[in-house]
Amino acid sequence: MPVQSYKELIVWQKAMDLVVEVYKLSRSFPKDELYSLTNQIRRAVTSVPSNIAEGWGRNSRAEYLHFISIAKGSLAEVETQLLVALRLQFIDEQQINASLNLREEVGKMLFALYAKLSSS
Repeated sequence: MPVQSYKELIVWQKAMDLVVEVYKLSRSFPKDELYSLTNQIRRAVTSVPSNIAEGWGRNSRAEYLHFISIAKGSLAEVETQLLVALRLQFIDEQQINASLNLREEVGKMLFALYAKLSSS
């Protein structure tokens, strides 16, 4: 049975899980980072499932591929910002591991979705 909604996509569901993880993690960032790194990482992580959904709602495969590509870029941005937070000692390695593992899982799924859409 074909997928009826982007909400059925495991990659979208996992990306939503990543949003929750990063929001929880970023709560511990210093308050003076609220309009800097905290805001930036939250915007980037929210962009991942948002672009999956937006691409789904577009009228062409080419547009869908474009939005999946944007989601992949946002995912790389999230990873970079998590690593910045680690280097600045806003979080420690134990705190970051769950988010990085989930980020990797979502990344593999986005790559597979992109490849499938490109080949069909």
